[in-house]
Amino acid sequence: MSTVPRFWRHIPQRYNLVGTHCPKCDEYYYPPRAICPNCRRAAKMEDYRFDGKGTVVTFTTIYNATDDFKRQTPYNLAIIELDEGPRLTGQVICTPEEIEIGMRVKPAFRILGKDGERGIIYYGTKFVPAEGSV
Repeated sequence: MSTVPRFWRHIPQRYNLVGTHCPKCDEYYYPPRAICPNCRRAAKMEDYRFDGKGTVVTFTTIYNATDDFKRQTPYNLAIIELDEGPRLTGQVICTPEEIEIGMRVKPAFRILGKDGERGIIYYGTKFVPAEGSV
């Protein structure tokens, strides 16, 4: 029987920003896709590990959160365009005054939350300002 922490480690995109790349049309996808939306079944998708560096496209700051996230308020959620092209939603760890559209960010491995009554902690990727961004 697998333990919960081991279960979470078997989800590569949670820890490594693993997506897919279509060699036929040279598009990158996150989260991973089994079939390229452009080429359909004409191409075989390849796993691709994103560097995680990117740019804030837009953001919002959460001041009033659910009980699970109350201790983190205020916190910033952003749509980040990775350097390889895909866009994803992620938390940017900085003050609300520091975040801005166009800011460069890099990945940071952080606690995402706790699971269940036993409070098992799970981790994943958040983002922090890249050097020279703030």
